[in-house]
Amino acid sequence: MSDVIAAISTGTQISAIGILRLSGDGCAEVAGKVFLPQNGKPLSQATARKLVLGELKDAKGRAIDQCLAVYSPAPHSYTGEDTVELQCHGSPAVLSAGLEALYLAGARPARRGEFTKRAFLNGQMDLTQAEAVIDLIEAESADAAANAAGQVGGALLRQLAPIYDSLTDICSHFHAVLDYPDEDIDDFALSRYTDALQSAADTLDALLATFRRGQILKRGVLAAIAGRPNVGKSSLLNALAGYERVIVTDVAGTTRDTVEEVIQLGHTRLRLLDTAGIRQTEDPIEAIGVQRALSAAETADLALFVCDGSQPLTAADEQAMIAAKKAPFAVALVNKSDLPRQLQPEALPFAHILFVSAKTGEGLEDLSRLLAAHFETGGSYDGSILTNVRQQDALRRAREGIACALEGLTLGYTPDAVLTDVEIAMEAMGEITGKTVREDITNRIFERFCVGK
Repeated sequence: MSDVIAAISTGTQISAIGILRLSGDGCAEVAGKVFLPQNGKPLSQATARKLVLGELKDAKGRAIDQCLAVYSPAPHSYTGEDTVELQCHGSPAVLSAGLEALYLAGARPARRGEFTKRAFLNGQMDLTQAEAVIDLIEAESADAAANAAGQVGGALLRQLAPIYDSLTDICSHFHAVLDYPDEDIDDFALSRYTDALQSAADTLDALLATFRRGQILKRGVLAAIAGRPNVGKSSLLNALAGYERVIVTDVAGTTRDTVEEVIQLGHTRLRLLDTAGIRQTEDPIEAIGVQRALSAAETADLALFVCDGSQPLTAADEQAMIAAKKAPFAVALVNKSDLPRQLQPEALPFAHILFVSAKTGEGLEDLSRLLAAHFETGGSYDGSILTNVRQQDALRRAREGIACALEGLTLGYTPDAVLTDVEIAMEAMGEITGKTVREDITNRIFERFCVGK
């Protein structure tokens, strides 16, 4: 028996439709105290998964909306339990009043992610699918949504299940021979499973190789714009964003903190950070901004070093270049190409140098093509791309376990020693699907969710 939980599933903003969701044994009876079907039949006797028209009443018994209800008996529901959804008009006042009435009728407030957690605990989805639900909700692009939708549909599980099954076969064969020596069981020989272990390793390698692409797909490329004051960093951000996102003046040191703007540059999603101009300064506030600029360049996926092509390099330029080159990928942008050039590319120690103009837009298409080539995210978005940091860590540990097992085979270790590493790999993989996941890990995962999902 599970208690009845209730929540607003569509947020608290004004919208055309708002949904009150309930789940748990007896949720139809609880909802029936608040929702009165127009046909006069109790909601608990409604045809499964068929919309019913009726009135929603508040805690004082006043009709506050005419809405629709749908009853989905267990196990054919999202959570695997009896569920009810009340589809109301999207007034926050109506939804709040209806939710309050449901609480008085016997439901309790749902916790963050509790509907999806119940779906996981009731076997409606594995942990890869459950985690993909929040990725789908938070998706910032159609490609990210498509990949998350594929994982909700079980794409990642379909890749991992054959590996887990093959490792299970190896371990079960060994223990069967060990525990039942008098039975007619084929002798256990580790050498027979070398190909299976190598195949598992190859599959995990291929999946792990998608993680960098998955991170870019999920959150975009973190790009820090670095340079000394007044070289056009803020103007460049405005040009890329397509509007006046940050203040631009002729006064050096106007930007004193990092400013973030998410843009789509061609096929590349950039999380642009405009930073304070890097230079030596006695101003304590500006000095903090300079330090943040240096830190941003070091932690970014991409550093865009901006300099003024109409002037020679300065000591501050040199300091900014050092910071930019600490990023995994750095591009030098020689700005103000619309002015007479005094700076030659030979003076810049960068593999990629582009001449641009934040004023006219010259060179920005070249930047778009360069970034698209380096941060390529094209291809299939069917759920086969690894985007989750927790899953990546577990798969890495699983791969290490299989690597140790293969090494043990090569060195002639005893079967029990080799299978210890195989079982380590299985345990790590179980953390991804939920087969061996601890309760504290489960709770931490569902804390990411919003109430009502």
